[in-house]
Amino acid sequence: MFNKILIANRGEIACRVIKTCKRMGIRTVAVFSEADAHAQHVNQADEAYLIGGPRPVDSYLKGDVILAIAKKSGAQAIHPGYGFLSENAGFATACEKAGVVFIGPTPDAMEKMGSKSHAKALMQAANVPVVPGYHDDNQDATFLATESKKIGYPQLIKAVAGGGGKGMRLVEKHEDFPAQLDAARREAKNAFGNDDVLIERYVLGPHHIEFQVFGDMHGNYVHLFERECSIQRRHQKILEETPSPFLDSVHDDMREKMGAAAVAAARAIAYRGAGTIEFIVGEDRQFFFMEMNTRLQVEHPITEMITGEDLVEWQLRVASGEPLPLAQSEIISGGHAIEVRICAENPANDFLPETGRMHMFATPKIKTDDDVRLDTGVVSGDEISVYYDPMIAKLITWGEDRPEATRLMQHAIAQTEVLGVKTNLGFLQELVKHPAFLAGKTDTGFIPKHRATLMPGESHIPDRALIAASLHLLACEGGGKDAWDRKDGWWLNRGAHRAMEFHTVNDEEIVTVDIETIGTTQHIRVDDRQYTVTATNYNDFAVSFTANGHAGTARVLAHANTLAILFADARHAVRLVDPFHFEGDTDANDGRLTAMMPGRVVKVMAKVGDSIKKGQALIIMEAMKMEHTIVSPRDGVVERVAFKENDLVPADAVLFTFAE
Repeated sequence: MFNKILIANRGEIACRVIKTCKRMGIRTVAVFSEADAHAQHVNQADEAYLIGGPRPVDSYLKGDVILAIAKKSGAQAIHPGYGFLSENAGFATACEKAGVVFIGPTPDAMEKMGSKSHAKALMQAANVPVVPGYHDDNQDATFLATESKKIGYPQLIKAVAGGGGKGMRLVEKHEDFPAQLDAARREAKNAFGNDDVLIERYVLGPHHIEFQVFGDMHGNYVHLFERECSIQRRHQKILEETPSPFLDSVHDDMREKMGAAAVAAARAIAYRGAGTIEFIVGEDRQFFFMEMNTRLQVEHPITEMITGEDLVEWQLRVASGEPLPLAQSEIISGGHAIEVRICAENPANDFLPETGRMHMFATPKIKTDDDVRLDTGVVSGDEISVYYDPMIAKLITWGEDRPEATRLMQHAIAQTEVLGVKTNLGFLQELVKHPAFLAGKTDTGFIPKHRATLMPGESHIPDRALIAASLHLLACEGGGKDAWDRKDGWWLNRGAHRAMEFHTVNDEEIVTVDIETIGTTQHIRVDDRQYTVTATNYNDFAVSFTANGHAGTARVLAHANTLAILFADARHAVRLVDPFHFEGDTDANDGRLTAMMPGRVVKVMAKVGDSIKKGQALIIMEAMKMEHTIVSPRDGVVERVAFKENDLVPADAVLFTFAE
């Protein structure tokens, strides 16, 4: 076994690897960019080295620099995590030549599976079913358009390298093919340095079901059961669970066939280490090989929860030459596990990434990782940067069955909040209590199908949330050394009076709350509605109260004048109005188009003097490794173009101005 390893990654996965290494007595070396100088993986490792600027190409993708640090530090092996260099066959080869063990598959296996088209040919030879489509080398645009027409619609254009939804476009009719091909190629080139694509028939009613596989250097191959990953946005996973609700006990034979196919796929390329065989499964229950991820997956914790195995430890043991810890017959699955990805993004704005400082990151109280687990690489005060993936944390729950795992997840999400940057937590809270999710009806069309009921509304704040916010503020303001120190509206010989005004975060509603405190009772008026309220407990940001005989408990978190109110079944945000703050004229200028997020300009598609129509594509921006096409909000004439290709754009910057 190794004495010291270098982790060529950052954030949550680097911290995850460090955790296992500490338990096994293995020393760890971290690398970091200028943007990550104070990151948690740097703090947790035994040693840490600066490797370059904030952009991945200047730091985490500099394999030669990372390898030199491994040699300098005395690390015997490199764990690549996922993303960055984890599926880079050239880097794995360089490690072998330098005498440093790459904790992952052989370069040959990565090359075989790194091209989706070549991988599908290999799978066909191994009798693993593949999706009909075009997977060969001819990349001429005219030729591809002809093949596209032969395959039929709907279809997917997919980058042959990489994954994570990057370089992937859905084509629903032939006329859309050229534009979608160009977009897929640009994004693939930017993300993977390879703009080759393949075309596949889009499977109807699809489920995304993957199998965790492992191989060693001694010819042993196993799978550790399946994971359902169908709930996605922008072709990226947002919730994963195991066992798959689509493969219920009635279809155990199908599960066995898919597991056998996954092991056959790993054996066909003499695979070593952790990998994932991803299948697309139609509503007719036919399954097809999609791709193989030759690395540890983001969603590996749910496999660990149902098997009780540490997959990072398995990786380390296999890479050091040991055989697999268990044979297939010895791997047992028990219970049900669910994982959600907490991301800095705005679900109401097509899940576009967000950036900013996390002023507060409140997490569930977790005693052990047995039932509830949080994997993260950030803490309160950390910055969510434009340079990296917007995932903040992974929240994982385990139960004896799916209903129990779901109840625990609902409770855990209700205890989690981030202040300072928008997240998908409200969306996740709606997702895990949605009737279709509870019924296990979770194909890849889940979010588009239920979007209207999944998006949490913020235009109206219920009275119970305003009462909880008011009680929290009273508790924070009161309790001075004597009466003259109190800030809760105390008056001599009469009840204390306090008036508060709240805005919804999007300023669609303004509500006035009047409070009169007599003894331990508050008489609260919300607009014209009266409540008699008694606060029964206030501890660790949680306030329990009865209002007109109805009991309630909420967790209230605050930063500056923003308050988050978390109930078990919903969350709300309000802004306390400072009566002395003047905001000035906030009327929007409808003659401007501003950036929704910070990013880099990929392509400018209009120039000064152009006549444009509402909905016309004007600029393509890249942020957090994804491309976003921004369209004109109106008809008009372009009066000003503020940025050119490759410029870095801050959030809310003016991109274009228009004249009538």
